Amino acid sequence: MSLLNKQFSSPSLLALLFITFFLVSCSSKHSQKKPLTTQNELTEQQTQLSGASAEQLIERAKQLPAEQASHELLLASEQLLLEQQYHQAIWLAHQLAAVNENPADKVQLLLVKVQGLTALMQTETAINVLTSIEKLQLKHSLEPTFRYYEVKESLLRQRNEVIGSVDAHLRAFAANSNVTVDDISTLWQRLSKLSSWQVEQLALRNPPYFKGWQQLLNFAFNFGYNHETFQRYLTQWQRSYPTHPANEIIEQLQTLLPKNLSRTIENIAIILPLSGKQELAGQAAQQGVLAAFDNDNNKTLHFIDAQKLDMSLLSAQLHELNIDYVIGPLLRENVDAYLTLEELFIPTLLLNIPSNPVLKAHQVAFSMRPEDEAIQAATTLSNKDFKHPLVLSHKDNVSQRIAQTFLSTWQKIANSTPDIIYFDNNNKMQDTLKSSLEVDLSQYRINRIKSRIKQKIDAEARNRRDIDMIYVVGSVAETRLLKPYIDVNISPFAKRIPIYASSRSHSSQSDASDSRDLNGLTFTEMPWLITSKQQNSSLHSLIEKLWPNRGDGLKRIFAMGYDSLSLITKIDAMQQSSYVRHYGQTGVLQLTENNILSRSLLWGKYQHDKAEEIAMDRE
Repeated sequence: MSLLNKQFSSPSLLALLFITFFLVSCSSKHSQKKPLTTQNELTEQQTQLSGASAEQLIERAKQLPAEQASHELLLASEQLLLEQQYHQAIWLAHQLAAVNENPADKVQLLLVKVQGLTALMQTETAINVLTSIEKLQLKHSLEPTFRYYEVKESLLRQRNEVIGSVDAHLRAFAANSNVTVDDISTLWQRLSKLSSWQVEQLALRNPPYFKGWQQLLNFAFNFGYNHETFQRYLTQWQRSYPTHPANEIIEQLQTLLPKNLSRTIENIAIILPLSGKQELAGQAAQQGVLAAFDNDNNKTLHFIDAQKLDMSLLSAQLHELNIDYVIGPLLRENVDAYLTLEELFIPTLLLNIPSNPVLKAHQVAFSMRPEDEAIQAATTLSNKDFKHPLVLSHKDNVSQRIAQTFLSTWQKIANSTPDIIYFDNNNKMQDTLKSSLEVDLSQYRINRIKSRIKQKIDAEARNRRDIDMIYVVGSVAETRLLKPYIDVNISPFAKRIPIYASSRSHSSQSDASDSRDLNGLTFTEMPWLITSKQQNSSLHSLIEKLWPNRGDGLKRIFAMGYDSLSLITKIDAMQQSSYVRHYGQTGVLQLTENNILSRSLLWGKYQHDKAEEIAMDRE
């Protein structure tokens, strides 16, 4: 009996054995859910069990002393995972973890629970268990194992937490004592699909071997399109990182470099609204295309006015012009109509996302969705250890979409819900802000005290202290009104609250006097609209002289037109190799698996009465 009391009481052990045997027996009568992970993703320990079924292991445990029975039941919980009996595996692991005092065993049992919950798509519960594992490891100074990182990677991938899951993958890779060339190749494929901003965020976590991976990615992103140049940089990388695991796939990379385009692109059709209500937008895109064209004698541009176009005749018109590539349409309704032309197989770069974004192999869509910007902002800011953000958003449709995307992204990564306040009337903006910062409640308390005490009291209202960051979604005019309100409503006794914003809060037209009110505001922006290394500064200066009063919206469309002409010669390579990037005026562009071009944006900050590019890892 003394041996038994070291880990469980006798009744709990007997009850556990009986109920577990009952559940396992019942489970054989019911079909199980198809596993989400394959057999080879399970750990070596799991695949090297004694060959006995879970039921046999439990039966064997009944005949053993308590300590040996505990080990046998632990193996049974692992076997239940292999047998895809996830509910039973979770239940047994939970019961054993409650009575097992060995920290390493508790971690193993909790990992069983995480794997079972992940297979059952119960991701939020699995995250909570994973957090318990991390606390246990920290408390008992246990080194995370290969299996822990594998389980974490699988769970975070299911939650679509890209940076976290790749970080776990890198750590699992480093902890794996039996790495193969296939493992290295698989890891490279995942890394090469990251956006530029995701790579920057991953670097802040400092996973093993990452400096070498990051440099390889940097060379691939910048030079992967140019076969000869990339070959030289791969050789340079090998000299810098002679012992890095990625050396095993350099020869493979050299063999599989994207081939130079064999397709000749001589006649290009550009479909834009060159008349009607959206004429200015069409003209801005047209001017961007022409600026990139620069009188190239090897190509001919054919501009087609979408407003005067009979879509039923377009196929014949394009074939008559011997068109090799189509850019456009620009407006969504025209994009949707264009995609109904089933007989048209000409490679096409659409300048808008269609209503049904299911594209064929020869169709690519250029995304300027504000939601993508919100994902980048929420991910970047949540990784800066802010705990209690406040989102201030205007109530128009676009602002609400940005705010909700920011909110949902933050919730998924930080596992917390930011406060969100909507405003729709500039006259009531200050009242709304005071309420959200609870300055009005502080002032109310001060007034009550003053009404009860006859002596004069010097007091100043204080804002709530739990908010550590504010994200603003609104126009330039709205932000210019809102930012000073925030500044004056922050107590002088309180720590400064950093303020971030979407690109809607920035205008390249702001002069020094306008920008003064925005000092300290940090925002995301495309290279074309902020002084930066990536900006084509000479072209930007020329365009500002030609159209000094052009609004920011049209400037963005100009940049998209400019990038589109360069992109059509790279899209084939992007489809061949996921690491090929285009460093354009709209951002760093990459092709996703659904044939949509997405962007990585820069970060800018208003300081010294002007907006400047900043590095967020040093901000």
